[in-house]
Amino acid sequence: MSKTVKAIVIAGNGTNCEREVAHACKQAGAEVADIVHVAELLAGRVKLKDYHFLNLAGGFLDGDDLGSAKAGANRLLHARVAGSEQSVADQLKQFVADGKLVMGVCNGFQLMVKMGLLPSLDGSFTQTCTLTHNDGGRFEDRWSYLRVDPDSPCVFTRGIEGLYLPVRHGEGKFVTDSAATLQQLEERHLSVLKYAAADMSPTMEYPANPNGSQAAIAGICDPSGRLFGLMPHPEAYVHYTHHPRWTREELPEEGMGLWLYQNAIRFIREELL
Repeated sequence: MSKTVKAIVIAGNGTNCEREVAHACKQAGAEVADIVHVAELLAGRVKLKDYHFLNLAGGFLDGDDLGSAKAGANRLLHARVAGSEQSVADQLKQFVADGKLVMGVCNGFQLMVKMGLLPSLDGSFTQTCTLTHNDGGRFEDRWSYLRVDPDSPCVFTRGIEGLYLPVRHGEGKFVTDSAATLQQLEERHLSVLKYAAADMSPTMEYPANPNGSQAAIAGICDPSGRLFGLMPHPEAYVHYTHHPRWTREELPEEGMGLWLYQNAIRFIREELL
């Protein structure tokens, strides 16, 4: 097998963060970080199996018709790949079965949730939670403290205790379909990230919690830890000059968001190549 780490970033139909995500993958050590329009997947000209790390970038898929990323989820779940009986979702299921990594950021997280890819508590593509309108009823653009669950199986957050990342969303409130689903997320440590106060204690208080998410949840993973979605944007803080106070504080050159991509690339080199 090739020793080259290959990342793919899906673009098109309203995504707008694909270049930043591809840059983050390259900065973290991926030799290949291809930006691929979703139409290329549907046409069968690009196949997920040729990559190790799938990135679903932020934006406004299909103008958020039917709710954020819902139309995009239906497309990937049901549209057939040209010349094949498979949907993109079938390719994605095999990608996941092969132990590869998927990260969805903001609109990409919404897409994963609405496809049923997260949290996938029983391993099926069944939607059990959603991301809906912020409690404040408006778009939120601010920086947020994030508490990391140290007991989470999440590959991307290994060795990380907390993060400070920007959020940019109007439909970021995480809600489960039942108290039982929320309980499983908590008990199995799948609620990886929680909005927090400056002391890193999880909070439901606005504006530290910008949207009113249940249990202050900002990101979740599946039971394997290989599939991860979050509303904050790690690709927007990969260099110290991205930080809002970079001219006033002594900061490391690497931004905190880069840590998530570095963990992903490290895992691929150690476990998949």
